Amino acid sequence: MASSPDNSTTGVFIQNACLQHKYIRSKDLSAIVERPERLRAINIGLSAAISRLDELLQPSVDATEDIAQTKPSADPNDLADELNRLSIAKSSSSHLKAPISLIHSDATVDLLNNPSVKFVHGDIDRDVYLENLKSWAKDSVDKIGKGESEIPQGLAQGDLYLCPSSMNAIEGAVGTVCEAVDKVVLSNQMEGALPTMKRAFVAVRPPGHHCGEDTPAGFCFVNNVAIGAAHAHLKHGIKRIVILDIDLHHGNGTQSITMQINEETYRQTLESEGAAPTSKTGPEVFYGSIHDILSYPCEDGKLDLIQAASVSIHKSHGQYIENVHLQTYTSEDHFWNVLYKQEYSKILTKAREFLDHTGGPGDDVLFFISCGMDACEHEYDSMSRHNRKVPTSFYYRFARDTCALSDEYAKGRVISVLEGGYSDRALISGAMAHLSGLVNVPKITEVDENWWSLDNLVKLEHATKKRRGGRASLPAQGSTEPWLERAVNIFTPLDVAASQAAASAPKTTVPTATSSRTLRDRTKGKPDGNVAVSSSSTNASPNSSPSSKRTKPRTSTAAPTSTTLKGAGIPVSKAITPPKTVILKLGSPAVATTTPGRLSDGGNSPSTSPASSEGEVSAVEKKLPKVVLKLGRPPSMTS
Repeated sequence: MASSPDNSTTGVFIQNACLQHKYIRSKDLSAIVERPERLRAINIGLSAAISRLDELLQPSVDATEDIAQTKPSADPNDLADELNRLSIAKSSSSHLKAPISLIHSDATVDLLNNPSVKFVHGDIDRDVYLENLKSWAKDSVDKIGKGESEIPQGLAQGDLYLCPSSMNAIEGAVGTVCEAVDKVVLSNQMEGALPTMKRAFVAVRPPGHHCGEDTPAGFCFVNNVAIGAAHAHLKHGIKRIVILDIDLHHGNGTQSITMQINEETYRQTLESEGAAPTSKTGPEVFYGSIHDILSYPCEDGKLDLIQAASVSIHKSHGQYIENVHLQTYTSEDHFWNVLYKQEYSKILTKAREFLDHTGGPGDDVLFFISCGMDACEHEYDSMSRHNRKVPTSFYYRFARDTCALSDEYAKGRVISVLEGGYSDRALISGAMAHLSGLVNVPKITEVDENWWSLDNLVKLEHATKKRRGGRASLPAQGSTEPWLERAVNIFTPLDVAASQAAASAPKTTVPTATSSRTLRDRTKGKPDGNVAVSSSSTNASPNSSPSSKRTKPRTSTAAPTSTTLKGAGIPVSKAITPPKTVILKLGSPAVATTTPGRLSDGGNSPSTSPASSEGEVSAVEKKLPKVVLKLGRPPSMTS
């Protein structure tokens, strides 16, 4: 069990600017997995972990009384006061009994003027990639409005997207990681009775571990962890850095950057040993990864990516890299006693060897975890389609074992940064287990791994599901289990703060391309006195996607093929059924009936989606029929 005799805390860093990174090419988000709602799921898991740890570490306190004291008001006007009372700010959350500090960060960096960013992504002559990235985001609306992609040709269009406010998210994510580094490193240097922050979890997006020096990929535009490591070196003199990557996918960007840093440090070391005049040497970095070799970025079988994801090199040429491939486990016993003990723990063993070879324990050592949760047993099958998964408890035990190693070598300093993880259940359970492993729990107590059992996850999902008005409804006091009630009370202010931040973010409207289509004059060839009225518009719909604006209008109706709205079970015809024309004759006793037109995927239907935060189920929209009014005498009742 990883524990320390002091009163250290674990910082949880939340950055709501990350919600501003959005997909704007289309309103159809059914295929977009890297989405703002990921952070909502993370906050649910973190809130549940805090609730459970509070009960574990302070069992003598009456849970019902404590819940009554911390229960937030459902009135939005009172939520600001509740946020202040929960200390979701720059200071520790004093109301929490568990040694956890909730920090609502507003840190940010300027990518073009930050030494740590330039250390990782800068160029010798000028910062071409960083300048381009800012330009792509700035011009995204105009590009999409013209029917083009905001992502340049040659880059993965399906994995990358930008909007003008994406830079707020990217720069906020980097700033928050650097803030966590500052808190962890500096608090260990402070003396006194105040608790020190030895560990941190940073909940940010977009992820970063696929991004190399100037190669965005796999949802990643800058490498958050690599920049955090550079910040630790440049600002705090950290010389030895351990990066442990547990995402389902190989962190090819982080490994590439690590090897470049080590190459330069090795060159400097050789020059200094040869008595050549040189400045102080750079940092030494260990990179260890557990991943699925069959998945992205190796899925297409590209040899250079497969080779990179299989490297194991230590000491030679100053490189310290260890890659371990995930395997399918057949039982919990098989996973823990065979795979974890014999295979996956190798990256911890190799990290220990790296630190021993480079000087042993010291003040110049810092640990990072690239914490992807997409290998979780609860991840979408479409994401983890090779069945190379891990049980949820892996995120708890790996965090605990990493903390134990950092206690030996780095004064317990560990910074975990969110990478992948896409289904709500994977993120909720993974965050809950991971934070439980990062927190300093005394040896006399024991975290119950049943906390994230399937039954408890279902209860948690139901309690925090978005209701009418967009937020989770607060349960009546005493109506649920104490841990669940308290988890909702901790989560609600976080959810409201995120909603308010998203609502106040700059709005992005993609301009509608001018349509060359004109309406047919329906009065031609009609008798005098007949007027044709159509519900069609001369302009393209502002809600249509760029691709639909470039689509030639249908002139005939194809035979429809049957499909189903994802997650809703609603049969949909792929062919667009033209609205029918109904003739109304004034004075007629007959009642005209309208015929539904096409189904639209314009919005989300909370009534048909079991996971309302997924944003994958589309609402059904009826197209109004075209109506022709015929003016004239009413028909004879006897005719």
